[in-house]
Amino acid sequence: MFFELSTEKMVAVIIMHCYNISVIIIKIKNMKLTGKQQSILESVREYVEQRRENPTSYRLQKYLSDMGVGDSLKSVMQVIEALEKKGLVKRDEKRKLYIVENKRYANWKNIFSIPIYGLASCGEALAYAEDNVDGYLQISKSLFRKTEPAKLFAVKALGDSMDKEKINDGDYVVFEKYENQGDLEGKIVVAVINGMATIKRFKKVGGGIIGLFPNSANKSHQPIFIHQSDSVMIAGVFKRVLPVKYVSL
Repeated sequence: MFFELSTEKMVAVIIMHCYNISVIIIKIKNMKLTGKQQSILESVREYVEQRRENPTSYRLQKYLSDMGVGDSLKSVMQVIEALEKKGLVKRDEKRKLYIVENKRYANWKNIFSIPIYGLASCGEALAYAEDNVDGYLQISKSLFRKTEPAKLFAVKALGDSMDKEKINDGDYVVFEKYENQGDLEGKIVVAVINGMATIKRFKKVGGGIIGLFPNSANKSHQPIFIHQSDSVMIAGVFKRVLPVKYVSL
């Protein structure tokens, strides 16, 4: 039996360690860009974060097309040229795009907040408590175009049992609140089992048995096996990880 979390009562993990970290996702301030310029700028940032490389204008346009954005290559290049003139992007000799942080510009309408519910284990499950918000992440809407902001929450990962999924110790992991909106098979979830919370990949193994599997270079981590009749709460389904190296301390 699976239970969903109400908006008012999300889970948070209690552990002995405390972190006092403020997240700065967008550092550009004080003057507006056009909506198109802001969107292209955030798309460059998103591309680099996801693919660990800098795009050319052509690759950026193809990336936007794959995301359902119908801008032509000419339109994208015109916006990039405008951003270059404003000193917000530059291109190298291979025409790859690089963001230049510039504190004069911002579009705060493109930023929203999501709650941080403590720390979630990527190793053994940890005890949790309700109604415990550790803080808020300020995040660009461009990072979550297809998800309602009100359904998102974050936890701070603890441990290395999901490091092959690029979820490392200390990273912020963003989840969409689970409301029985589809099959969980093969998805990374934050699960609460008999009062304990953990981040693992959800798989049915047959005979009513569900496995919550790690994916780690550390072979000491083992899966957690439960029965579908157990009291299990799926708090959320993985959306993306915000690596701690992008966090300003």
